[in-house]
Amino acid sequence: MSISAFRQDLVTNRPLTNAPCSDDQMKPAKMSMLAFVKDIPNIMTLSGVCCGFLGIYFAIQGNFPAAMIAMLWAALLDWYDGPVARGIPSRSDDLKAFGGKLDSLADIVSLGVCPAIILLSYGDFNPWFLPGALALILAGVIRLAYFDVFGVDADGYIAGLSLDITALVIAPLFLFEHISNHNAFAAMLYGVIVVLAILHVAPFRMKKMVGYWYHVITIYILGLTAMFSWQIFG
Repeated sequence: MSISAFRQDLVTNRPLTNAPCSDDQMKPAKMSMLAFVKDIPNIMTLSGVCCGFLGIYFAIQGNFPAAMIAMLWAALLDWYDGPVARGIPSRSDDLKAFGGKLDSLADIVSLGVCPAIILLSYGDFNPWFLPGALALILAGVIRLAYFDVFGVDADGYIAGLSLDITALVIAPLFLFEHISNHNAFAAMLYGVIVVLAILHVAPFRMKKMVGYWYHVITIYILGLTAMFSWQIFG
C-alpha cells in the first residue's frame, strides 16, 4: 500500500478519499435472511413447507384424508414456485441461489419426511415400518443432492424419478383405504413406498415433466382435494 493511503486530512482527521478500498469494502452488502422471504417464489416454497408440516401433523393424528390434501398442495406449490421464479426477470442472483437451496430443503420435508411419516403412522409406528420410511428419506436426500449438482440435462432429461411423484402416487391409494383391510393396505403402502424410493435413485433418466403437465397435475390435485374433502366433511 502506498504512503499516500496513510495520510490524514488535518481538518477531518480521516484518510483522504483517494485511499484504496479493501476487498471487503468493495463487496455489495449482503441481504438479511428475512429479506429473502419477501420474494414471491420463496413465499410459495415456504408455504409448501407449511403444507408438508401439516401433512405430518395430520398423519400422526391418523387423519389421513387431511394429510393427503396437505401433501398434495405441498407438491402443487413445488410445481409452480420454479415457473414463477423464472417469470421474474429482475430477480437477483442471490435470490436465485437462495431459492434453489430453499426448494431442495422444502422438498425433503414435504415430499420425503411427510410421506415417510404417513407410512409410519399407518403402520402404528411399528418398528418394522422404519426401514421403508428411512429408505424413502435417504433416497430423497441423495436424489435432491444429485439434482442440485447436475440439474436438468441439455435434452430436458433428469436422473431418477422426481420426488413429487411419491405424493402423486401415494395419495390416490388412500381413496380406497377405508374399504380395505388395514394390514393388507399397510403392506401394499409399504411396498409402493419402497419401490418409489428405489426409483428415485435408479440409474435411468426421465423426461422432465413440463408444458401441458402443469395443467394435468393441477387438475389431478384439485380433483383429489375435492374427493378427500368429501371424505372429511361429507
